[in-house]
Amino acid sequence: MKACVYPGSFDPVTNGHLDIIKRASRMFDKVIVAVVYNPNKTATFTLEERVELMKEVVKDIENVEVACFQGLLIDYMRAKNVQVIIKGLRAISDFENEFQMALMNRKLDNNIETVFMMTSERYSYLSSSAVKEVGSLGGCIKDLVPDVILHRVMDKLANKGD
Repeated sequence: MKACVYPGSFDPVTNGHLDIIKRASRMFDKVIVAVVYNPNKTATFTLEERVELMKEVVKDIENVEVACFQGLLIDYMRAKNVQVIIKGLRAISDFENEFQMALMNRKLDNNIETVFMMTSERYSYLSSSAVKEVGSLGGCIKDLVPDVILHRVMDKLANKGD
């Protein structure tokens, strides 16, 4: 069985993330969406909330599972016995950073491959940071996040300052 890991903070999950997940699910027998816990970053949504939101978003995609991890991605990959990392790219600026990470991951384990997927053009401007900024300022985030979680994300962002 050919599996891959799609790692990210998903704070919150966007339609761009969902697009990559759906496309990867057609290429691989199993897609593990790995929500990263990074103690060095202050997330808007807790790890539990991000996992819960992601599970809600992908619940109808049979070959996708959601998990979370902390530490090195390579260690997680080894524990899951998976050799392919999926990374979504929106722009050249994304590539530079992701390319460096891919090379470091390869240095740590030369059995690991990184597959870069270009975002669909309609999501090339979209990021979790943009969603959080627009939503926390009262802007419309419909069409930016999956409909199934839209109200939960809006509520969280509206109450962020409380």
